[in-house]
Amino acid sequence: MVVKSVAINAYQNAMLQRRKSVDDKVTKSLVKPQAPVKDFKDTFTDSLKTVNDMQAEKKQMIEEFASGKKQNIHELMISMQKAGLAVQMTGAVRSKLMQSYQEIMRMPF
Repeated sequence: MVVKSVAINAYQNAMLQRRKSVDDKVTKSLVKPQAPVKDFKDTFTDSLKTVNDMQAEKKQMIEEFASGKKQNIHELMISMQKAGLAVQMTGAVRSKLMQSYQEIMRMPF
């Protein structure tokens, strides 16, 4: 009888250690590293730089197409559409920011 209870205790201890190691592995795998949070100014500045880069790329592709260096009309059209959409979205964001600013200025203090 004593031998049996010792064997059961050893088995239970082994199972607890195994469960603990699996739980630790799962917990470590679920923890995601936090990305650093950028403030609004940096995000907005990066977005404006990206739009400016798209416009410069579009201008360069138009010049290369007009001079005959590159004849890929598909890439040119895609670049022009991307740059146009980026400018439209920037204008929409600007309008929303201006509306928000005006709403804040109308608030009574």
